[in-house]
Amino acid sequence: MVKECELLIQDAAVMTDYQTIRKGMDVAVGDGKILAVFPHGEEEWEGKETLSGKDRVFMPGLIDSHMHTGQQLLKGLVLDARPVIWTRVMLPFESTLTPERMKLSAGLAALEMIRCGTTGFVESGSYFMEEAAAVYEKSGLRGRLSCSTMDEPGLPPSIAMDGEEAVRRMDRLYEDWNGRGNLKVYYSLRALNSCSSRLVAMTAEHAAERGAILQAHMNEYQGEVEGMIRREGMRPYEYLEQMGVLSDRFLGAHSLLLSDREKELVRDRGVILCHCPFSNCGKGVPETPKLLEMGVVPGFGSDGAAHGGLSLWNEMRIFRSVMNIFWGVPAKNPAVMPAETLFRMMYEGGAKALDEDGLCGKIQAGCRADLISVDVSGPRLMPSGNLLHTLFECGEAGDVRDVITAGRLLMRDGEILSLDEEKILWEARAYMERRA
Repeated sequence: MVKECELLIQDAAVMTDYQTIRKGMDVAVGDGKILAVFPHGEEEWEGKETLSGKDRVFMPGLIDSHMHTGQQLLKGLVLDARPVIWTRVMLPFESTLTPERMKLSAGLAALEMIRCGTTGFVESGSYFMEEAAAVYEKSGLRGRLSCSTMDEPGLPPSIAMDGEEAVRRMDRLYEDWNGRGNLKVYYSLRALNSCSSRLVAMTAEHAAERGAILQAHMNEYQGEVEGMIRREGMRPYEYLEQMGVLSDRFLGAHSLLLSDREKELVRDRGVILCHCPFSNCGKGVPETPKLLEMGVVPGFGSDGAAHGGLSLWNEMRIFRSVMNIFWGVPAKNPAVMPAETLFRMMYEGGAKALDEDGLCGKIQAGCRADLISVDVSGPRLMPSGNLLHTLFECGEAGDVRDVITAGRLLMRDGEILSLDEEKILWEARAYMERRA
C-alpha cells in the first residue's frame, strides 16, 4: 500500500546523526516531522513534493545557539577595534536601533542563516524584537527570541530601563510571540554585571512561571568575572546558584572562564552551554574536553554577524583548530576534538539550546523535519575518503542547496522561497548609501 507524505527525498546520502551517513536512503516528511527513513525503494511513499538525492547529502539543519540580530548591521566595524568592544562599539550602536533597522537586520540575518544551512537559532536579546519576530515568523526558521534586559545605571537614554519595565517588556514579547509559527520566547539577562539582583530574581521568577528558558551571557571576559567577585564576593555561576537560578532551563552563552566549582554546578544543575569560537578567540579558551568528560555537551553560536558572519561551518572548524593547538598539542593528542564530537556539539548541544532535546539534530522518524542538503558534486567536496570528515573539513555555506524547517522548504536548489531576498538586499544597499 502506497503511503502519502508532504515531501519525499529520494535516493540520497543521509546523515542520520552526528556520526552516521547512510547512502541510498529515502526520507518521508509530513506534519512538520520526519515520518520514515529507509533504503531507497524499500517502502512505497508518494510525496506531494519530491527532492532528488543525486549528488546530495542531506544533513540535520545547523543550529546557532547564540546570535545577535541587533548587530547584523555592524559587519566590518568590530574587527580589530580597541577593547572593550561592548562599551566602545556595540552598546552605542544598539542604542541607535529603530524599528526599521531591526526589521532590516532580521531580514538580512534570516537570509544569511538560510543560505548557511542554519535552520534553528537562539537570539540572545535585543530591542524592537516585535519587528524581528514578524520577519522570523515569515522566514520559517526555528527561532528563540529574547529582549535585551539590563537595569544598570548610566545606560544611553534610548535603552535605559528599570527592572519592572525590563520584565514587562519580556512578558509582553512572550505573550505576543511565544508559540507563533516556529518561534518561542526566552527570558534573558544580558550580562550579570548590568543586572541588579532584583532584576535577576524577577526575571528568573517570570521565566519559571511560564516554563521558559532563561539565558544570559556568562563568564565571557575576565573583567566580567572579576566584577562579579567584587560585587557579590563570588564567581558568576556561584552567584546564580545562590540566587536559585541554575537549572536545566538555564542557557549560559560563552561560558569560557569556568572554575572547577562552576563546572560542577553546570553539570549538577544540567545547565545548557554554548561556545562562540571566532568571537571567543580574543577572550579565552574553554576547557571543553573536560566539560565533555563530565557529560556537558555545549552547542555552537556565531555571536552574531558582527563577529565574522553567521556561518556555523566556519565556527566548527575554528573551534577544532583552537582546541587542537591549546589542548591537543600539549597532550600529544591530534584527535582531542574529532569531527564526530564537533557535529555532536552542533546537534546535541544545539537541540538543548533550542529546547528541542532529542527532537532536533537528527534525521530519524519522529524528529523535527529540519534538514538541509549539501551538493557534493563539486571539486571542494570530491573525491572523499570519508564523507562525514570531508563535510566537516571542506563544507561551506555555498554548498547548501536546500533548506527545510518543520517540513517547509525555505530554500530549494539555491532559491530562497520564504522571503523576498531581492527586496531585502535592495534595502540593505539603500542603508549603506545613507550611512556613507
